[in-house]
Amino acid sequence: MEAIRKQASKLREQVARQQQAVLRQFGGGGYGGSDTVITDEEELHRHQKLEKLYISTRSAKHFQRDIVRGVEGSIVTGSKQVEIGTKLCEDSRRYGSGNTCTSGNTLTKASLSFANARDQMEKERGNLLKALGTQVAEPLRAMVTGAPLVDARHLAQRYERMRQEAESQTIEVSKRQAKVRENPGNPELVMKLEYAEAKLQDLKSNMTVLGKEAASAMAAVEDQQQNQTLQRLIALVEAERSYHQKMLEIIERLQGEMRVEQQRIEAPQPPQVENIISSPPPPSYEEASNGVDASQMYEEASNGVNASQMHDGTSDAMGYFLGEVMFSYQSDSEFELSLSVGDYVVIREVTSSGWAEGECKGKAGWFPYDYIERRDRVLATKVIEVF
Repeated sequence: MEAIRKQASKLREQVARQQQAVLRQFGGGGYGGSDTVITDEEELHRHQKLEKLYISTRSAKHFQRDIVRGVEGSIVTGSKQVEIGTKLCEDSRRYGSGNTCTSGNTLTKASLSFANARDQMEKERGNLLKALGTQVAEPLRAMVTGAPLVDARHLAQRYERMRQEAESQTIEVSKRQAKVRENPGNPELVMKLEYAEAKLQDLKSNMTVLGKEAASAMAAVEDQQQNQTLQRLIALVEAERSYHQKMLEIIERLQGEMRVEQQRIEAPQPPQVENIISSPPPPSYEEASNGVDASQMYEEASNGVNASQMHDGTSDAMGYFLGEVMFSYQSDSEFELSLSVGDYVVIREVTSSGWAEGECKGKAGWFPYDYIERRDRVLATKVIEVF
């Protein structure tokens, strides 16, 4: 249709130029002349401008309509996704609240975290859909069907019809001029010619006014279309950008919670000590060391003495050996020794009930033996920390 319209416009311009040539050829007599020529430069320029404005506003209108259709489709699809996501959120929360797993609450925490994150995600999706509707679709739909565009197009169409009428009247004037030249002095023909010329002049005058009005209205609509459509596209991009940023924050936070839970599961579990029998109060340091000075341990460890040389199940001399704390332990009584992961302990006694007695950082007491691992060689700096 666009190609046909352009071709018709070119044909009209060619006909107008041919008419102008004919009028110039026969307009040298007593009537007619350049005043009766409709297609002058100014009018031709105005007509071409209106053609371009009409095509521009029509293309912008179609683009706006395409944006509205795309946004409306996204809203429909997004609303369905919100419905599905909300259902998944409810199912996850229901499972987390009613989980009866006997091996732990790992999946309970994960499902509740997922439910909370999914709930926030669907709320953000709903906010995005609302913004797309109010900030993009509705304003553009109002412009597509709005009065300014319709009125401007009506003016352009009225101008086009008046222009065609003026062209027809120009032909009528040329015919009247030819008859007057063939029958000079005929008052009836002269009167008809004057009437035709007056009508043509009125049409040209009205066409000029209407053409300016139509061109001004179409230019205003074009400017509004360009600016408003750009603003709506910017609003669309900003809404989606904000949505995706918030979604990323929610997902990263959820991923962090999931990783913490995964690390907790994969971390080595501390030994169970529920069945360890309570041991008697530990002996004093002097009794346990049997008179051996602790500085001797420090000197030997500082010189690179292997723990295996000090202990082979019992001990070559003192029965002492060094151990590294693998799990933290909090003492429950004054006879027990609190431990922190990474500490080194001098173990002086191990009972058959699973308890060990030793010294760490100047304090002595009992603790679960499974919480430490024996070390055959220890850096001197670690031995300093023990004492």
